Amino acid sequence: MAQRAQLLDQPEPEEHFVQLYGKDDRLLTRNVSRYLSEGLRRGDGLIVIATAEHRGSMVRQLAGERTYTRAVLEGRLIFLDAETTLDRFMVDGEPDQERFERIIGDALAGVRTRAVHSGIRAYGEMVGVLWKAGQFSAAVRLEELWNELLHASDVSLFCAYPIDVFSPEFQAASIDALLCAHTHLVPTDSALEGALNRAMDDVLGDRVEDLRRLIQANHRPAWALIPKPEAIILWLRNNLPGSADRILDRARQYYQLAASA
Repeated sequence: MAQRAQLLDQPEPEEHFVQLYGKDDRLLTRNVSRYLSEGLRRGDGLIVIATAEHRGSMVRQLAGERTYTRAVLEGRLIFLDAETTLDRFMVDGEPDQERFERIIGDALAGVRTRAVHSGIRAYGEMVGVLWKAGQFSAAVRLEELWNELLHASDVSLFCAYPIDVFSPEFQAASIDALLCAHTHLVPTDSALEGALNRAMDDVLGDRVEDLRRLIQANHRPAWALIPKPEAIILWLRNNLPGSADRILDRARQYYQLAASA
């Protein structure tokens, strides 16, 4: 919880973090709204590039902030549509660097001139739109362009992907490049670790303690900083494929029970 709070409330310039979400995107919109709300209070410039559905949820949560209306009217907080913005710089299925730098750079410059504080907080899910469409290489290339834009800047960036951490899609072979493009993976929540531990106890029995020691010894310094529960899932998918599905199916059940309690 402490790591997530620090990331959302006090991001450092050039930090580039990512949240993964499944069908239930309520935690995503709460986290993004917290990140943006804190930016409003601090006087940061804010740019949101989101789908229509998520923009609506975020606006409803931000509207209660005292400075929200003023920030929008002054252009310190701007909302862009993810699909429309993508269309402006995609060429032959790949992001064009020159167009990206001009379009996104101009948007960042606009909110920077109106910010009370020098920092800029950006939220973007254009990469998530590409990923959902199966354009994986284009999504990773867009992350690389963002990282070039973030270098030596006053901007922090929060990204989101529609990837369910319990699904087979969440494994090292599929998301290695995605993780390498970010500084942090935003933790899901505290209930995930408890659900995983219960499921591992159920499925693995007497073997579980030895396996936990192996998981603890695993280290991937090239990746974004991975919260412990997500690291466990990646380890299970990579090293225990025969049991991973059973563990994660049961963990999902425990996690959903905890979320509904």
